[in-house]
Amino acid sequence: MKKLTVKKDSKCMACLACVQACSEAFYKVMDPGKSCIRIVEKDGNVKPAVCVQCGKCAKACEAGAITQNAKGVYTINKKLCTGCGKCAEVCPFQVLVKAEDSPVSSKCIACGICAKACPMDVLEVVEK
Repeated sequence: MKKLTVKKDSKCMACLACVQACSEAFYKVMDPGKSCIRIVEKDGNVKPAVCVQCGKCAKACEAGAITQNAKGVYTINKKLCTGCGKCAEVCPFQVLVKAEDSPVSSKCIACGICAKACPMDVLEVVEK
């Protein structure tokens, strides 16, 4: 299974380079609300919240637009997506995006663009 992970004991400085890389890749703008990665504070520390490929979005998708590929990554078929946003509502990490100005949702596909952008080397794409 391919997935984006946060490296253990890594230190995020909340620079938003990963957020910017993701939102620009999907939407061609720097907008944290359009990024499939979030920077969150937990127990006084900041860290990225990433898609763990749990599949809750696929179960919530009434159109059957979200499926798991051979590498274990859940992807959205933009032709089937109705833009209802139910997938974003059920995402436990709020990293699945349904932008108001987009007809379809978007989610992490473990592409690694955010990991490459991170100056602190906090993120990585792994095969499990």
